[in-house]
Amino acid sequence: MMFAEKISAEDAEKMGMIYKVFEDEDFEKEVESHVNFLANMPTSALAQTKKLLQLSIKNDLKTQLDLEGQYQTLAGQSYDYSEGVQAFLEKRKPIFLGK
Repeated sequence: MMFAEKISAEDAEKMGMIYKVFEDEDFEKEVESHVNFLANMPTSALAQTKKLLQLSIKNDLKTQLDLEGQYQTLAGQSYDYSEGVQAFLEKRKPIFLGK
């Protein structure tokens, strides 16, 4: 029987297996920082991205590309898209509403 070699967390991070490594005492601060980062993103677009990723497992390439085109069209018609573009043009931070 063959066993996998143990690797360090730092090596796993370098290989892209995990997102980030930090010390135990920094856990709460790091989680809060990441949660705030995600909460300030266009949540509707994140949900659509997650859904497309889940669907990609069972879809063939043509089906997936068709779906992604449909989702892109919907996203481009959203309030959050307009807000993101307007905020960029005005050089300010966007205020996304998940709409």
